[in-house]
Amino acid sequence: MWEQLTSTWQGMLSSLSWTEAIIALAFSLVFSLAAYFMYQLFYGSRHIGAGVHRMFLLGGPAITVLFLGIQTSIPLSLGLLGALSFVRFRTPVKDPAEIGFLLLLIASSIGAATGNFMVIALLMVVAFLVLGGNWLLRRRFAGGSRGGLMISLEQADFAQIEAKVKDFLATRLKGLKMESMSMVDGKVNLQYHYHKQPTFDWTAFTNELSALTAPSRLEIFVG
Repeated sequence: MWEQLTSTWQGMLSSLSWTEAIIALAFSLVFSLAAYFMYQLFYGSRHIGAGVHRMFLLGGPAITVLFLGIQTSIPLSLGLLGALSFVRFRTPVKDPAEIGFLLLLIASSIGAATGNFMVIALLMVVAFLVLGGNWLLRRRFAGGSRGGLMISLEQADFAQIEAKVKDFLATRLKGLKMESMSMVDGKVNLQYHYHKQPTFDWTAFTNELSALTAPSRLEIFVG
C-alpha cells in the first residue's frame, strides 16, 4: 500500500525542478511586462483595440505553465489539445495590430517555457526597434498626430456654401484632407483629416463656421 502511494506521488511530481520552474515563470513575467508596456507605448493611445493587453500579465505566465506541462507528459499534451478544442474565445480582435502583440506574447511565453531566453530577449529588442521606427516615421511624414472632423450640411444649401466652407476649413486647419463625402436623408456629410494643433480654439472655430453657413443647419463632429 505504501509503495503504491509512493509511486503515485512520484508520478504526480513534475520532472522539472523548482528552480527551473521559477526561472521560466520569472522570465515569462518579464517578457509579458515588456509586451504590455510596448502595447501601451506604441498602440494604447489609439483607443481602437479590444484591450487585449489587459490579459498580458496573466496570459504570459499561464501559457508558459501550459507548455511546461505539455513538455513533461505526452499523454497530458494529447488530452490537453482535445480539451482546448472545445474552448471558443468570443472577444473580437478589432485591429490587426493586436494580433501582432498577441503573437509576441505567445512567442515569449513559449520561449520562456523552452529555455530560449536569449532568443526571446532578441525578439523583444527587435520588436521595440521596429515599433519605435514605425512611430517615428509616422510622426515625421504625417507631421504629428491627426484628428478627424465631420461636417453635416443641408443638401439643398450645399451647392451655395460649398466653396465658402472649403476655403474656411483650408485656412483654419493645417494638413486638411477630405476622406469621404456622403449624402444621407437630405444631408451632405463631409469627413476630413487634419494635423492637430496644440492650442486651437474650437469654440471660435464652430461659431465662425456656423455664421458662415447661416441660415443653413450645420452639425460638427470632432474626433
